[in-house]
Amino acid sequence: MTSERTASEGPADPRDDASGDHAVDSGDQPVAPLLRAPADGTPDPLTTPAELARAAAGLAAGHGPVAVDAERASGYRYSQRAYLVQLRRAGYGTVLIDPIALPDLSSIDSALAGAEWILHAATQDLSCLAEVGMRPRRLFDTELAGRLLGSERVALGTMVEQYLGISLEKGHSAADWSTRPLPADWLNYAALDVELLIELREVLVAELARTGKLGWAEQEFSAILDAAPPAPRGDPWRRTSGIHNLRNRRQLAMVRSLWQARDRLAAERDVAPGRTLPDAAILAAVKASPKSRDELAAVAVFGGPRQRRLTDYWYRALAEGRETPEDQLPPLSQASTDPDAMPSPARWRDRDPAAAARLAAAKQAVTEIATKHRLLSQNLLAGDVLRRLAWRPVTPLTEESVRARLAELGARPWQIDLLAERLTAALAEPEPAG
Repeated sequence: MTSERTASEGPADPRDDASGDHAVDSGDQPVAPLLRAPADGTPDPLTTPAELARAAAGLAAGHGPVAVDAERASGYRYSQRAYLVQLRRAGYGTVLIDPIALPDLSSIDSALAGAEWILHAATQDLSCLAEVGMRPRRLFDTELAGRLLGSERVALGTMVEQYLGISLEKGHSAADWSTRPLPADWLNYAALDVELLIELREVLVAELARTGKLGWAEQEFSAILDAAPPAPRGDPWRRTSGIHNLRNRRQLAMVRSLWQARDRLAAERDVAPGRTLPDAAILAAVKASPKSRDELAAVAVFGGPRQRRLTDYWYRALAEGRETPEDQLPPLSQASTDPDAMPSPARWRDRDPAAAARLAAAKQAVTEIATKHRLLSQNLLAGDVLRRLAWRPVTPLTEESVRARLAELGARPWQIDLLAERLTAALAEPEPAG
């Protein structure tokens, strides 16, 4: 559903107005024209079941692929839920949906079941879309397509300017999208995120086909759709910023206890953990190891009114960690359950010089092939896959066994076809560095 633009707003699409705004570079030379608002205006977010039903019918009656995006409140809220969903399809236009008012969007999912969904950086949005009942059956990821075409800068605005010659009015990517009501300029920003995705897809498909990479892209998109949800991280408290400076198991127990207390409170209040208590405050409390509530309140980062109200809560958590029985203290490093666990590559030369030599030779092979095909090395083969391939010798070392190992590690057929022969040669007993 689209809204009517008033005459005073002027044309929004600079392609329809030769005298429209143009961005200007430092040499006062006109560059990409600036698109400030969607061509058909910015619709209000849908908030009622009747509006949602009309949108589902309209999108189903549209044609071609559908542009999809979602806005979260990362850094503000504990959850990663969607706070706005944007869609655009030819024959219907743009629709914005408030998933707080309308948490079940399965009717939209059904309306688009046969359509290809276009997302930019799809892996960032698929989980929050699934939470509201939206799951694509076919996918085109414009960011990933740009990477396969060799682009190092793949932000949406950058790609729209590079491939369509239009600059997007941006600026609210880090906004708190849980805000209600959403400001008009935020909604305008959100609508622009899907305004040109369909046109961008058309150009990227043509370029992928021209360079012989369309099949590669299709394999990548299928892999995204088929990927299992990531496994929960073990001991997530170990990701506390600055924890690497601690060398005492009891200090680690205090970090764990404070981190878990923060996580419980953040989840209860639906506030980002870092806004509930910064990592720096956790480390400061652990290093100070206060023996009373007053001593904790005297630690600078706990002196503000918001933290003073929670002094008892934080002190109880800190004391619990400090009083952890010896046999329950966490180890200094996390035990790995990964059968293919590897040390940091920086330590390979000392731990296993032959593996270090294999990794260096394999990296060189990947770099050369990536350069030949105008790819970044990490887009030709994930770094973790390359390291695992080099760490554990492939036996017997044949191209067939290397192909099998790459497939086992998650490499796609197009990657295996490009790399198997060269990697087999690279892994063939390279001389360890002296």
